[in-house]
Amino acid sequence: MRILILGAGKMGSFFTDILSFQHETAVFDTNPHQLRFVYNTYRFTTLEEIKEFDPELVINAVTLKYTLEAFRTVIPALSKDCILSDIASVKTGIKKFYQDSGFRYVSTHPMFGPTFASLSNLSSESAIIISESDHLGKVFFKDLYQGLRLNIFDYTFDEHDETVAYSLSIPFVSTLVFSAVMKHQEAPGTTFKKHMAIAKGLLGEDDYLLQEILFNPNTPSQVDNIRRELKNLLDIIDKKDAEGMKKYLKKIRENIK
Repeated sequence: MRILILGAGKMGSFFTDILSFQHETAVFDTNPHQLRFVYNTYRFTTLEEIKEFDPELVINAVTLKYTLEAFRTVIPALSKDCILSDIASVKTGIKKFYQDSGFRYVSTHPMFGPTFASLSNLSSESAIIISESDHLGKVFFKDLYQGLRLNIFDYTFDEHDETVAYSLSIPFVSTLVFSAVMKHQEAPGTTFKKHMAIAKGLLGEDDYLLQEILFNPNTPSQVDNIRRELKNLLDIIDKKDAEGMKKYLKKIRENIK
């Protein structure tokens, strides 16, 4: 299959690496310097090159902020038989874009990123395939993700954003609050250092990505849950309620089994 990958960043390079030995691939990036880090693939910087390549599938791996803009840029160079795809972690506006585009599409979300995941061993990681997607597109990504030993889940666009609000917003908010109250430690403990490593990884992500995940319409209810639990915990601490703390710890240990 002829596959065009938009964006030569971390995820674009990752998809190029895993696809280029079985498919005819090309990477398009408006910044030619980014293309220095991809190999075994065509490197495109113009729409004329894309049109001549005539891709059968486009994988949009650009930064979330520019996902729709990247699609709009390359669509004039695509045939109507081409399948559009994205790997965006937030699907806000993407469903409507696809429906208005007139193209077949497949939307997925690899639930890992180059910051924390070991890309050489993804057996403990997951991926979501949007159920409203084109059948052939779903088959392609299902085969791809199975080959990577990912755990695959089928969700609608709405179910996806609800899941992201839970699985990303809660740890993101918790980490941001930790970072906001953190003070430099001369002799940090192991737990502190682990939290610090997570915080540095998170804050190394694109600001727009963090914003879009936190601005997910489903996020406020999750943040309210955190606020309620903090209030309960603070109440136990203020009262030095040993029995209450015992019950609280028992409850949360059940949550993480």
